[in-house]
Amino acid sequence: MRILPCADSGLLVELDDLDQVLALHAALTERTLPGVVDLVPAARTLLVSLDPEHADRRALVEVIREAPLTGGELVDRGLLTVPVVYDGADLGEVSRLTGLSRREVVRAHTGTEWRVAFGGFAPGFGYLVGGDPRLEVPRRGESRTSVPAGSVGLAGKFSGVYPKASPGGWQLIGRTELEIWRTDRDPPALLRPGVRVRFEEGS
Repeated sequence: MRILPCADSGLLVELDDLDQVLALHAALTERTLPGVVDLVPAARTLLVSLDPEHADRRALVEVIREAPLTGGELVDRGLLTVPVVYDGADLGEVSRLTGLSRREVVRAHTGTEWRVAFGGFAPGFGYLVGGDPRLEVPRRGESRTSVPAGSVGLAGKFSGVYPKASPGGWQLIGRTELEIWRTDRDPPALLRPGVRVRFEEGS
C-alpha cells in the first residue's frame, strides 16, 4: 500500500489489485471518518476526498494503514436490468477468442450477475465485474474512433456500457437503448459503484 497526497483535499491510496480496493472501500465506509467527503474506487487506487478544514490527515493515514485489505465489498445499491440486443461488431471475434459459440457468449453474458466496481473513462461509464470468467478477452488491437452510445462491450475481466458516443477499444458484443447517463436525472449515472447488473437479451 502507498498513500500519496492529492492536492490539498485528498489522499490517493495505491493498492495491489481491485480486491484490495474494494476491501479498503468497504472498511472505510463502515466507519465515521470526520472530514472525509467521498471515497472513489478505481482498478488499483482509492481516492479519499477530504474537507481540509475538518480532516485530520495524520489520523486518517493511520486508519487506512490499519484497515483490512481482504473480504470487503461495495455497499449494495440495488439491481439494474439492462436489455441488450446482441449484434455487436466484435461478437464473432469474442466467439473466436473464447472458443464459445455466439449463442454461448450471449448465455455467458446474461447468465451471471455483474456488479459495478468503479466508474471512469467517461461520465457514467461503470466497470462491471463478476461475470463468467470465460468471457475475459483483451481489448481490441486498435481502438475505434467512435463507439455508439449504448454499446455493450468486454475488456479483460470487465464488461461495460458506453454512456455516450466516444472513442473506445473494447470488444463490442451488443447494444442497449437504456440511457445509462442523463444530466437531468438524479443521480445522472445508472451504473454507480455497488449497483448489481443483470443483462437480459432483447430484440
